[in-house]
Order: sequence, then structure tokens, then C-alpha cells
Amino acid sequence: MVACARMNGAVLAAEVRTSFRALRHRNFRLYWWGQLVSLVGTWMQTVAQGWLMHRLAASPFMLGLLGCAQFLPVLAISLWAGVLADLVDKRRLILITQAASLVQAAMLAAVAGSGLATPGIVLALAFLFGTINAFDLPARQSFIAELVETEDLSNGIALNSAAFNMARVVGPAVAGILVAVVGEAGCFWINALSYLAVLASLARITLPPLPRVKDRGESALSKLAEGIRYSMGTPPIRNLLLLLAVTTGFGFQYMVLLPVYAKDILDTGPGGYGLLVSAFGLGSLLSAFVMTRKLTRWDLRRNLLTGLASAGAGMGLFAWSRVFVLTLAMGAVCGFGLILYVASTNTLLQITTEDRFRGRVMSLYTVMFIGTAPFGALTAGWMAERFGAPVATSFSSLVLLAGALWVAYRLRVLAAREAPQPTEVAPIDKVG
Repeated sequence: MVACARMNGAVLAAEVRTSFRALRHRNFRLYWWGQLVSLVGTWMQTVAQGWLMHRLAASPFMLGLLGCAQFLPVLAISLWAGVLADLVDKRRLILITQAASLVQAAMLAAVAGSGLATPGIVLALAFLFGTINAFDLPARQSFIAELVETEDLSNGIALNSAAFNMARVVGPAVAGILVAVVGEAGCFWINALSYLAVLASLARITLPPLPRVKDRGESALSKLAEGIRYSMGTPPIRNLLLLLAVTTGFGFQYMVLLPVYAKDILDTGPGGYGLLVSAFGLGSLLSAFVMTRKLTRWDLRRNLLTGLASAGAGMGLFAWSRVFVLTLAMGAVCGFGLILYVASTNTLLQITTEDRFRGRVMSLYTVMFIGTAPFGALTAGWMAERFGAPVATSFSSLVLLAGALWVAYRLRVLAAREAPQPTEVAPIDKVG
């Protein structure tokens, strides 16, 4: 019995080492902890910003406009930012964007704390944050490949997603309490301070000089066009990106309407709003840990189907639930599916992409994942204003379920294409 317990302990220890193997790399470990602290602050700001806007202008459409303002720069700038990420030192670029985000958070805190906040000012500062994010996201997504060895890349992506979703659980729950106690400005100041953690971690990272890429005298426009041709000319990358554009653009817009559910439908106040965001984060965190296992390409493909189907079903039930506990549970189911789908898409893209195109492909990933959100956010806000938030959320659910049906069809096509061909057997009358 003792021997069996020891064996089980050894198996568990080996499983833990496998699941967290990317953390053995010093640079990734520094980056991961810095990101975790900073992301808690970012999620606190996200919750407080949505609540502030709904308090200033009790309109679902204004919440949609807030999402549009924050995501629109990503659509306009991210492709050029991807070219930049392939040309410059990514660590230095991320240092600049994170420092700029600190300044933006401090400006938002100062405006909110002084009582000068208006819907227009909140929209303008959200637009500024989106502009910074447009440069930050492609650099951060592609930077992971420089922090871990190739065989640990998928685990590094999964752990990065886990940090994002751990912050998504903690940050909103804390923000929901702090908004009621110290107001939105307190959350914004904490976010500004949290950026110091990631700046400190980036400063301590040491990287070998990257091999110099021979400059062929190409313009930024030609490099951008080359990256788009590569992405659209590689069927697996093209299919993943186009599906991501539709499903995330119109299926992921639940966040902009959560203040409506908390304040107007469920009547739970800022604390309930924070718990709603945390519920989605809890499910997302579980899926992020599922992604830390060693997964084959087919495991990742099946995750696309599982993720979209569970997210669509969970969102449909979330839309019409009026029992707070059930709403939280469906939020967790939905969050699990959404991140399982997105993280699997990210991993499939990174293991398929050539290194020299990584920044540009990840900029396209950012455009499809976040840059399409302005259209979805405005659509969700308009539908909620006209027909109610449950109808708008149900539309998002149908988009996700339609995506799941398309993935199911593609998996059957791929299974047939990749199945081993039967060996041709001579007819009986021609044997011997």
C-alpha cells in the first residue's frame, strides 16, 4: 500500500512537472509572474471602467460603444504592429507599451477620482488603451517563442493563458468589492501600480542577440503584404483565422453587456458584476490548465469543436437565466469553452507558422480575435438597446454554435483526408 502511494505520488509529481514545464526557463518564469500581477490590475480596470460607463450613461448601446472604442484601434493598427514586431527587439517594444499603459491607467484614475469623468472622456481613454494594445498584443503573443525552447512553446502559450485567466478570476472579484468601497478610481490606481511588476520582470530578462535578418530593402507595406499572402495562402492558418474572426467578433461580446445583467436584470450591484466576470474567468482558468497537458494536433483540433459547442450552449442558458447561481455556473461553462477554443487556435497557429512570419501572423490573430470586436460590440449594444440583453446574448450563442457545426464538418473532411489509404489487394482470380 505504501509502495502504491509512493508510485501515485511519483506519477503526480511527473504530471505537475509536465504541466508546468515552461516555467523551468528563467526568462519565461520572470515574464509569467510579472504578467500575472499586471493582468490582475488590468481586469480590475476593465470591470471598473464598464461600471463607470453604465453609471454615467445607463445605456446598453454606450457599453457597446465603449467596447468599440477600445477595440477599434486594434483593427486599424495591429497589422502594421506585427510588421514592427518582426523587425525590432520585442522586449524593448513591450517595455514601451506597458509603460504607456501605466500612464493611461493613471490618467483614467485621475479623471475618475476628480469627478470630471464624462462618457466622452471614458471613450477617449478607452481608445488610447486600444491604440497601445494594438502594438502590445502582437509583440507579447510572439515574444513567448523567445522565452522557451521549441518543444515547450505550446506549454508556454497554455501557461500564459492560465495567467490571463487566473487574473480574470481574482481581478474582477476584487474590483467588484472595491468599486463599492473606494469607487472606480481606486481600481484604476491599483492597475497603474500593477504595471510596475511587468516592467521590473522585463528589465531582468536576459536574451541572446537574435540572428540578424538580411534586409532586402523591402518597405513596411511589402512586408505586410508578404505576411498576409503567407497567412491566406496557407490553408490551415487561413481557416483558423477566418473562423476566429466570425466567432470572436460576434460570439464573444457577452462582456460588454455584463453590467446590464448585474444592474438591471439580476439586480446584484457592482459586487455581482465582479462575480459574473470572475465566473467566466473561473471556467477559463480550468480550460487553460487543461491546455497545459501535452496535446497532439488532433487533440487541439477537437478542442476547437468542444470549446465552441460548450461556449455556445452555456451562453444560450446564461442569456435567459434569472437565478444568480445558475447564471454564474453557465458563465463558467461558457468561459471554459471560449478559452479552450481560443488557446487551441493560438497554439495551432504558432506550431504551424514559420518563425520569420510569427509577428505578422500573430498580428493577424490579434486583428481577428480583437479587431473584429468593434462590429460585434456595436451589434450587441444595438440589439440589447432594441430587443433586450438576452436576445443579443442569444445571437452570440447562435454564432458560436454555427462555428461548432462548421468545425465538425471540417474535422470529418480532415479525418478522411489523413486516414491511411488501404493497400490495394489483387482480385482473387489473379492470385497465384
